[in-house]
Amino acid sequence: MGKTVALIMAGGRGKRMDILCRVRPKPGLPFAGRFKVIDFTLSNCVYSGINDLAILTDYHRSYMAKYLKQWGLTNSGKTFRILEPKSGSYRGTADAVFQNLPYLNKLNTENVLILAGDHIYKMDYDRMLAFHEQSKAAVTIGVTKVPIEDAHRFGTVALGDGNEVLDFVEKSRNPRSNLASMGIYVFNKDVLAQRLKEDAIQPESPHDFGYAILPGMLGKDKVNAYEFTGYWQDIGTPQAYYAANMDLVCAQPRFNLNGTQPILTQRLNLPPPNISQQAAVVNSLVGPGCVIKGYVENSILSPGVWVDAQAEVWNSVLMSNTFIGYHSVVDTCIIDEGVSIGKLCYIGFGKSPLSGNRDITVLGKGVTVPSHTVIGRDSRVLPHADTSGFRGNLIASYSILSQRGIVQKSWENEEVPENEREGVHVA
Repeated sequence: MGKTVALIMAGGRGKRMDILCRVRPKPGLPFAGRFKVIDFTLSNCVYSGINDLAILTDYHRSYMAKYLKQWGLTNSGKTFRILEPKSGSYRGTADAVFQNLPYLNKLNTENVLILAGDHIYKMDYDRMLAFHEQSKAAVTIGVTKVPIEDAHRFGTVALGDGNEVLDFVEKSRNPRSNLASMGIYVFNKDVLAQRLKEDAIQPESPHDFGYAILPGMLGKDKVNAYEFTGYWQDIGTPQAYYAANMDLVCAQPRFNLNGTQPILTQRLNLPPPNISQQAAVVNSLVGPGCVIKGYVENSILSPGVWVDAQAEVWNSVLMSNTFIGYHSVVDTCIIDEGVSIGKLCYIGFGKSPLSGNRDITVLGKGVTVPSHTVIGRDSRVLPHADTSGFRGNLIASYSILSQRGIVQKSWENEEVPENEREGVHVA
């Protein structure tokens, strides 16, 4: 098999992730109480024996670079590079690779494996690489089946004989296929360089693999698909992020974090969780350094979470160093890092019977919730809102709270345009 270099796209802004990605790129999101999302792609590379790795950073690049330098790849025998835009920001995923062609040209490699750094899955890339070389394709696209009602969130493909791709449509409103692109591509390096150079001089191009490069190669180059049948989750929305976490604590977990190839991550020098005799933890993942004095069920707790006496946490994701005060209840929430919730609060209300995963309340990083506060279901509190932003003790369901005030709005779907969801306020 020809030598392969992996490029991991880790600079996404994650606009659909709403307030969770205002303080970090999407690959830097905490996951499962112990990991960052990018750990899954990095671990796949390590176990697949790929020795040349480059991580392309952009949005909040210092956040990502700091984490990657602590990850330990430099001591693993891998060639590890962090690549940033030459100036400003990348114009798209294809432009990110185009700007780094000089790096690729220095390497003695035949194949370029392009990976998204924001998906949850375990995959042996060797099998896909072998399939690519045997088929003698110019590019092989990793695909997986998704529910047809979710297919509009992805690029979708239609296949002919021998897994040849006949059609590729990025985020169609009415997809005709449920075979979704995983954001994993194996390119012949020379073909990749040529197609990127052609795209770079097109002023109207979005300079994106899904919208420009791959559709443009159909009928010109041999484009194949490799179907992956294991667990795979794109965490493109808070609802998908919540669902992927809940997949770990459901009655029959859909994804095994450990096994013979456990997910690799940064090591933390923290003690085991401290669970008092009066506390109870049911069907949950609790990270190191947590202190539990209350009740936790069907939840994910990252390192350093404190759940005070008689407090309750239900069906929620709590990121690191969150404090849940005395006799407070957190129900069906995503609570970002460093949030402090006072005593006798009720945050969330759980899901309505017909909501699926839509009724999730999200508190952004560093929020301080005053004691005796009630926040309804499917509400958003923007990062670093403190007691001055809470004008009253009741935040109704379907509201957004910032320092400037509150707006109440019922979202009809999870992909409301950004200009409608963010920055709206009442003085």
